[in-house]
Amino acid sequence: MNYKRYLNQQVLSFIEETQSFYPKDLEADDWIKQRSVYNRMAAHFRSPRPYGLAVSNERFSAVPVRRYGPATETVILYAHGGGFVLGGLESHDDVCAEIAAKTEYQIVAVDYRLAPEHRHPAAYDDVLKVAETLAQHHALVLCGDSAGATLCASIAGTWTTPALKGQILIYPSLGFDPKGGSFETHANAPLLSRDELLGYSDIRGGAADDPTATPKAGDFKHLPPTRLFPAECDPLHDDALRYRDTALSQGVDVTLETGTGLVHGWLRARHKSERAKAQFERIIAAISERCRAETAQKPHR
Repeated sequence: MNYKRYLNQQVLSFIEETQSFYPKDLEADDWIKQRSVYNRMAAHFRSPRPYGLAVSNERFSAVPVRRYGPATETVILYAHGGGFVLGGLESHDDVCAEIAAKTEYQIVAVDYRLAPEHRHPAAYDDVLKVAETLAQHHALVLCGDSAGATLCASIAGTWTTPALKGQILIYPSLGFDPKGGSFETHANAPLLSRDELLGYSDIRGGAADDPTATPKAGDFKHLPPTRLFPAECDPLHDDALRYRDTALSQGVDVTLETGTGLVHGWLRARHKSERAKAQFERIIAAISERCRAETAQKPHR
């Protein structure tokens, strides 16, 4: 696909701005430099936190977390993207702060361990520990982007609790066979190629039939209400379609809204692109709806 012709100028400018941080001689497996570049890029796009928003750093069972906003009965657990090897509390600080302010529900962001130093199931274990801790006193909505969405979907597919009200998955990787559909059409999409996707998966580790690593291997019958937000120009787009269709076949309350004309990682363009801004508002609405949703069962106390 000719992305320069297909994507609008705002999205193309965002792609160019993002790519400007990555030197041509950056080695793919030099994770110290990769993280340094990623963190500088994330800091460049970072927006100020909404004025007056309460933010605090804590630890749940030795896992670092960051709370945004005052206590609420329902809490949003957020897992950041970064291919399981990049990112942390700082890289997604502004995204979490804006979600907390716009939804008026507290967010708890998880600083899970990264590969290759900590391969699977380290990240899954960290997110699950935080979810289990929160579920003792709160209802939960899981939310994440990219690798973080994978972690959320793995939790939802392996952990059943009345505290879990839903999951919001933003351009997730869900483990279906990376062939056909968008895996071919958008194999060389800007900001995430199919080869890069497969490389991240290899570095993280985890078997295809292990539901803690691969959401498609999880228990679909007991999934909470699920809202999927794939990007159109992303090899992972049809991963979300296949997950939706599988969930629908099991009677799950699931919807999918494609970010038309958007690429993987577009969350950082939400203040630079009208398309990204509109999709972000749809995500805010979906999170708010799940947080407000009344359930017949109450979370464990």
